Amino acid sequence: MLKIGITGNIGSGKTTICKVFEVLGVPVFYADDEAKKVMTDDTELIAGIKQTFGDTSYLEDGTLNRKHIAGIVFNNPAELTKLNALVHPAVFRAFDKWVLQFDTTVPYIMKEAALLFESDSYKMCDRSVMVSAPLGLRIKRVTRRDGITAAEVKGRNDRQFSEEEKREMANDLIINDDTQLVIPQVLALHQLYLSLAHTK
Repeated sequence: MLKIGITGNIGSGKTTICKVFEVLGVPVFYADDEAKKVMTDDTELIAGIKQTFGDTSYLEDGTLNRKHIAGIVFNNPAELTKLNALVHPAVFRAFDKWVLQFDTTVPYIMKEAALLFESDSYKMCDRSVMVSAPLGLRIKRVTRRDGITAAEVKGRNDRQFSEEEKREMANDLIINDDTQLVIPQVLALHQLYLSLAHTK
């Protein structure tokens, strides 16, 4: 079974692309959703967060005190790095556990992660695919979707590797710029991954 990592910078539409793969019967692990989940159910991670950021990191009902954490890591790259160093291994553990349920029942699975390259989790995958779109279009998409300013989108984008860096690191590319059809691109990669899975 092949493991395919899929990424793209903010507003690239990687989640939408993943939904197309899911329609084709491909299981997708959403690392960013999982990161939120492990913060409340991975005991090792919870202990690490409390130790690093204080007991007030969690509310009395056991949920993450997002306001407290955001206040520490927002605009503080060193503290954000500390948080990521705790969260990423927990997400890796969750991914390893998730993969076990498929064993040899599917030819390949996908791992969707905004920080696929930044967190080094691409090294756990057989191949990686980058969803690419111009910055102006991505800003337009996210301001419309999240109701935030262009400056905020740009700020989030600047915390990720550049499109150019990711394109160089990825094995495959999907252009999602609203001028090229994405379905044929997805189908072509689907065929490629199926053939690679059979030769593995």
